[in-house]
Amino acid sequence: MICLIIVLSSCSENKQQSFILVDKSLANNAEEHYVDSTIGVRGKYKIDLKKFRTDSVYVEIKLYKKDLSNWKLVQNFHFLKNGVLTCDVEIKDYNNDGLNDCTFKSSIAARGANEIKKLFIFNEKEGKLTFIKNSEDFPNLQYNEDLNCIDAFRVYGGTQSVFAKIEGDSLKEYASVELFDKKITIITTAPDGSEHVIRNETYEGDSYIRFKNFSPLEEYKGNY
Repeated sequence: MICLIIVLSSCSENKQQSFILVDKSLANNAEEHYVDSTIGVRGKYKIDLKKFRTDSVYVEIKLYKKDLSNWKLVQNFHFLKNGVLTCDVEIKDYNNDGLNDCTFKSSIAARGANEIKKLFIFNEKEGKLTFIKNSEDFPNLQYNEDLNCIDAFRVYGGTQSVFAKIEGDSLKEYASVELFDKKITIITTAPDGSEHVIRNETYEGDSYIRFKNFSPLEEYKGNY
């Protein structure tokens, strides 16, 4: 049985088409197959992601660049992956440079509350993807338009909203808001790594809150 899901995304002049193909008998026995040509410079690059299940579960990611009428392989990544989750690939701009980047779900933690992703940022100068090596340390990551950063949401005995900047191939945390044990703690982190507590006091409200700003303190509303 073949399950073909068509996903359409539009650019200013024409529509690019992506698809997820779930069929073990096709795509070189790939369990999932995702292709998108809106990554990076639209129409000039495409990403091809496949999930395979053998003795282990792994993902292969290939980046191609268009060379006249052909596609030239630029990069090839391989990663082990949680076998239960689908890849749930997202192509969007994560660093506000106008070029689409990429994430896929690699694992899950805290009984499903912490969604773990691998993040790849398109580097226009090099024409390649930069794998953000510590992106899995920032669960439920997303792009924060208000602060032009990446924010994350860690769930454990309490919760922590984390704010980070992309620096090279890593995310560097610069602030956090923690709700734990009926306390709220806001910490900023200087470039040299030193931490400064700017608020630490009793908090009687809901502990499951994701914040979109730490100064002034502002919550996300609705879905996030």
